Amino acid sequence: FRYSTVTVTHPLGTWMLALCVTAAGTVVDEKLEGRKGVRKKGVDGQVRSFKEIPHTGRSGWVNLVKFWREDRFRQLHKHMERTFNALGPIYREHLGTQSSVNIILPSDIGELFRSEGLHPERMTLQPWATHRETRHYSKGVFLKNGEEWRVDRLLLNKEVMMSAAVKRFLPLLDEVARDFCRMMQAKVEREGRGEEGKRSLTIDPSPDIFRFALEASCNVIYGERIGLFSSSPSLESQKFIWAVEQMLVTTPPLLYLPHRLLLRIGAPLWTQHATAWDHIFSHAEARIQRWYQRLSSSQGRGSEAGASGGQYSGVLGQLMEKGQLSLDLIKANVTEMMAGGVDTTAVPLQFALFELGRNPEVQERVRQQVRASWEQAGGDPQKALQGAPLLKGTIKEILRLYPVATTVQRRTIKDTILQNYHIPAGTLVQVCLYPLGRSADVFAAPQRFEPDRWVNNGEKGQTVEGSSFRSLAFGFGARQCVGRRIAENEMQLLLMHILLSFHLSVTSSEDIKTTCTLILQPETPPRITFRKL
Repeated sequence: FRYSTVTVTHPLGTWMLALCVTAAGTVVDEKLEGRKGVRKKGVDGQVRSFKEIPHTGRSGWVNLVKFWREDRFRQLHKHMERTFNALGPIYREHLGTQSSVNIILPSDIGELFRSEGLHPERMTLQPWATHRETRHYSKGVFLKNGEEWRVDRLLLNKEVMMSAAVKRFLPLLDEVARDFCRMMQAKVEREGRGEEGKRSLTIDPSPDIFRFALEASCNVIYGERIGLFSSSPSLESQKFIWAVEQMLVTTPPLLYLPHRLLLRIGAPLWTQHATAWDHIFSHAEARIQRWYQRLSSSQGRGSEAGASGGQYSGVLGQLMEKGQLSLDLIKANVTEMMAGGVDTTAVPLQFALFELGRNPEVQERVRQQVRASWEQAGGDPQKALQGAPLLKGTIKEILRLYPVATTVQRRTIKDTILQNYHIPAGTLVQVCLYPLGRSADVFAAPQRFEPDRWVNNGEKGQTVEGSSFRSLAFGFGARQCVGRRIAENEMQLLLMHILLSFHLSVTSSEDIKTTCTLILQPETPPRITFRKL
């Protein structure tokens, strides 16, 4: 039962597989137009035209062929970084059918977000939308825009974003994090080396972390455990993991191919993608049916507390009991949250264990703060997290260095000026997170792992104006990730319990090589040594 690679059988899959969600980062070579510089001025200081923005080539199809020929898709995040170094803080990108303007400086990012309006719009993942349309399923907030999106989002915020909601689901996350550490302690004691009680074990923890992320998500969203820490996880759970992997790996090529044509001819790539989503939706449908069964059972016993028996019943239970969203919309939104909430927490946790392991002084500093806070909180997870700002800083620092998504996008709703260039309304503008997080123009010592830089209002390590727009891994504003509070607390709680239970070290302190598929992840998962404290 391990996280595995899914093979795309479509003939174009080999090279299209590594296309990321965005079209940013085309190859930089000696033919690039433009040069490095900031806020270029036109004649007489006037705003320069859109066409004058530096770009990487006018033909999207030529750019696409270059990428294919040089097999550079898997390093899109590095190509973005290289392109900014060559062209400056803004450039145009045309890749296949996708066009965008890419930016990196917090001052420009702030200008973009300040003009986004009541209904911010980002790039739609059309293959996902097409699946919903062909299956006659409702779309969740991830795939909606306009007033319809806003109405649904405000209702969801009450159950996943507000402080009262966090207080309700935090104990469920804490329960899973504690169980993970108990499982790891047993594994270290059983398989590790050294004298009893002080054993250590060196492993690739990614399969266990992936199981943790799925178990935690199910507990919060569906209000039930699925037993992934047992020696023989259920077939249903394994199918869900397979489906999420299949969905993630088949999405990128479909972004740049005519997926509706592939649908009509029954191409294997589209069939794999649609089948994966069908399994994911079936998983949600089964959980909804179980909720109804629990409701019927509680009513049969004469309970007046509803399906939850007076206890928190998860996001699904809260939405079902309140009845403000239709059943189809509830199903669509919990399905999207489940599908998007596993890899996006499991992968950053791998990077976090690695960075803490190769930075023992930082690890000890965070542990001491966590230990003091935990003791003072008396076992209350919310109080413990509030008293350990370095823990939150650790997550922000990991997502600065290793952002899960490579970009945050907005489609401009009105004409905008960025870097003294005119950006017409309707333009897709992308904030490129990997080069932003590693830019010496934005961060002091950007290659250094320093959770402290985010403490005290993030004043340490600030080198430019617009410091409010330097940490954007979960997006920004009304359109930020709907599962942000779940993910942040999930990662912090697991790290807290790991640091209370283990000392971490690494077998190699060399930088991790990363690759970009739908998300940024290690080429090879790091091996971590867990030593019981």
